[in-house]
Amino acid sequence: MISNLFRRSIASTGRKTNRNGLLSKCCAVVGAQWGDEGKGKLVDILANEYDICARYNGGANAGHTVKVEDKKYIFHLLPCGMLYPKCVNVLGNGVVIHLPTMFEEIKQLEDSKISWDGRLLLSNRAHLVTQMHTSTDAVLEKSGNIGTTKRGIGPTYTMKMLRKGLRIGDLADWAVFEKKYLKLYGEMKELFKFEDYDTAKELEELKKLQEIIVSKNMIIDCVDYMHNAIKSKKRLLVEGANATMLDIDHGTYPFVTSSSTNVGGACTGLGIPPDAITCKIGVVKAYTTRVGGGPFPTELLDQAGEYLQTTGQEVGATTGRKRRCGWLDLNVVRYAHKINNFESLIITKLDILNKLPEIKIATGYKINGTLLPDIMPSTIEELSKVEVVYQTLPGWNVDISNIKKFKELPIQAKHYIEFIESNVGAKVCWIGTGAERDKIILKNQILNNSNPLIQFR
Repeated sequence: MISNLFRRSIASTGRKTNRNGLLSKCCAVVGAQWGDEGKGKLVDILANEYDICARYNGGANAGHTVKVEDKKYIFHLLPCGMLYPKCVNVLGNGVVIHLPTMFEEIKQLEDSKISWDGRLLLSNRAHLVTQMHTSTDAVLEKSGNIGTTKRGIGPTYTMKMLRKGLRIGDLADWAVFEKKYLKLYGEMKELFKFEDYDTAKELEELKKLQEIIVSKNMIIDCVDYMHNAIKSKKRLLVEGANATMLDIDHGTYPFVTSSSTNVGGACTGLGIPPDAITCKIGVVKAYTTRVGGGPFPTELLDQAGEYLQTTGQEVGATTGRKRRCGWLDLNVVRYAHKINNFESLIITKLDILNKLPEIKIATGYKINGTLLPDIMPSTIEELSKVEVVYQTLPGWNVDISNIKKFKELPIQAKHYIEFIESNVGAKVCWIGTGAERDKIILKNQILNNSNPLIQFR
């Protein structure tokens, strides 16, 4: 456990303290690239210090991998706070929930003797993903070639916007739910022409899961629950899925997800006011990856890209697909910072760069030889045409995985972090140096002997 490895004494007041999320009343953790940045690592570290861990968007198309000693947990739906017995976990109204997947993940907890009773709550306004949605996804992907996970996420949000969705709250009355399910099946079958499947079989499975959900009082009014939690000064950790460049509005449309992935999505996806969020941390991988189709300006199709993919074990937790890899693109990170106004950043997987003799960082884009202003192109046609402006920095050729303090990093690694800070305009508070919980550096902590000791457990 992390408390056995190190402790940090930090100041209890002030903006600098609030940057790292350790003492925040409400901290949002948001991906600042194309997803798979390692959000789960920071959420896992912070979750034990919070009363509630809440997910606000996406569905089983996301994937957090958390390594605890020799045990690896892969969560597609469950918030990382499920690993801590005192943390209550919420799937908000902005999440789309595939119940069989959720219960498969619960089995991981049960196999590890981690109790979840009373610690997993579902918004009555969250929408349900069923086989009709996954079947539709398969049909649409054949013609769209977006590179989706085929988990039914897009079709579920589509039916939500058409005001024809199934919601968690419908499960409270099985007769009502079954009627709505069969009506929606007929409408979606007519619209999307997917192949017939055994609706009776799926309904039978959903009935079993519904009985568990109702018997354990898992369905809540999320707006009321969050309001009361904030009013009673409960500490709230907000967990985002996907990332800025996959946001339905601000991402590389149409090669995006179907939800609001940025901090604004936390407000709408949980029913909390904007001023409740006191700290926003952007998660940035030390290089860039993306899964599926769409433009990727810094993508590497050479040995360097292969090195990043292999050394970083860049395989999707949800799909098993190899991730496309490239140099860190600060154009993307600056864009994410504009939208979210991060208090700080965490740089993950810095150790993957250990053996590179030199490292490139993208700092600008050109089109037809003209440097673009600091604006992200809004179309995939424009973004596909950009020429990337790079800054080359020296590598460090040292294993940093066991380093615990920023001052002990090689000078080249420190310069890499400082270059990111100065270019983006946001401070780095956390640095990931390995997959395990304890492979993390807390940068620029403020020491004050009179203040409480923060223990990572």
